[in-house]
Amino acid sequence: MDLTFLYKGAGHDIPRLLISYLLALPVGWYREREAHSVGVRTFPLVAMASCGYVMLAMPQFGNSIEAQSRVIQGMVAGIGFIGGGAILKSEGNVHGTATAASIWNTGVIGAAVAEDRITVAVVLALMNLVALRILMPLKQKLDCRAEIKEELKLKQQAKG
Repeated sequence: MDLTFLYKGAGHDIPRLLISYLLALPVGWYREREAHSVGVRTFPLVAMASCGYVMLAMPQFGNSIEAQSRVIQGMVAGIGFIGGGAILKSEGNVHGTATAASIWNTGVIGAAVAEDRITVAVVLALMNLVALRILMPLKQKLDCRAEIKEELKLKQQAKG
């Protein structure tokens, strides 16, 4: 039995799967470190799976561009479903939107790596980390100001 077909694309495919996994790992690690329920396992797996789906549907492997488009559309919908599960609403507050957006972004990272758009994947990974880590103090400051304004508004309504 000839098994050479198993190794035909290994030199091309395996590095891309690993790259997509590694690019998503810092975001997953950061989310895990911040005690979020989605983290070091989910983000890299989403990126790697997205990379795998896009590679399997590539036109150079006998698929049409329309078939690849359908696979990507399904992947985007599926990742949206996973991200939707991360969004929680309680007491008028919505939590998990950054996690959901990061899951979606991680899928794009994997798809970009599959399409050999490594620069796009690296920029997406870096900007995701920037949005989560560096913009967090700004978000906290804005949230604090909104809470103060709401308290003042409630006090004014109680007086008048």
